[in-house]
Amino acid sequence: MAERRLQGLVLKVGPLGEHDRLLSLLSDSEGVTRLAVPGARRPKSSLAAAAPLTLLELQVGGRSGLARVRQLRVHRSFSRLGRRLETLAAAQSLCELCLQLAADDPIDGLLATVLLHLERLEHNAEDRCLVLASTVQAVVHLLTLGGYGLPWQSCCLTGEPLNPPLGQWDWRCSLLPEDGFAIDQQPGAAIALNPSELALLQRLARPDLPLRQNGELMGPQPVWLRLLAVVEIWIRTHLSRRSRALAMLRETILSAE
Repeated sequence: MAERRLQGLVLKVGPLGEHDRLLSLLSDSEGVTRLAVPGARRPKSSLAAAAPLTLLELQVGGRSGLARVRQLRVHRSFSRLGRRLETLAAAQSLCELCLQLAADDPIDGLLATVLLHLERLEHNAEDRCLVLASTVQAVVHLLTLGGYGLPWQSCCLTGEPLNPPLGQWDWRCSLLPEDGFAIDQQPGAAIALNPSELALLQRLARPDLPLRQNGELMGPQPVWLRLLAVVEIWIRTHLSRRSRALAMLRETILSAE
């Protein structure tokens, strides 16, 4: 196997043998790549910096089988996200999602997007509601890039545009997990959103978080927990796997109330 250079984010690290590590790296060129890091579990190893939530430049190679890391250089570490349980859960949820979305093929823009949202999590780390909102928006952006975007533009039953009538508090939009969103309270709905909740969800397609003119986040924490439930349901249905990290984020925020 030819020697090559990779730059990417470490999504996951596990033990490999007695002293090595098995690293899952997200890069623009290869998507998710599994690499052996020889001796990385030894205390004085020059490769010990191969840790989760670290942006690395790697020299990798090997004659056959699992490629091995020869050298590495750290470009950026997001290790501060591990200091608080909610930011750790949020970061892990984004890594989980990237592992699923880019397991087979690289996705244009995925690495840059996840790095952007990890930076926002660092910036918002002291505010639980901002961490929650940042995570929901990050998941929405990553799902869209991966081809699993939430279909919130039109009713999945009638094709009618989903234009939430703000102020009509008896209006509802139902999430039908297999199909999308449908106007009215529908049988078999996983969750029903009011006009403000749907409008807030739709705004998450934009680059920045929805903020009021005074700079405060739109929507109270209970609403963001409902939007978190929406993306959890969508992931569980369409990626066939429950996000344990998003569940941990929910539990952490609820326990802090």
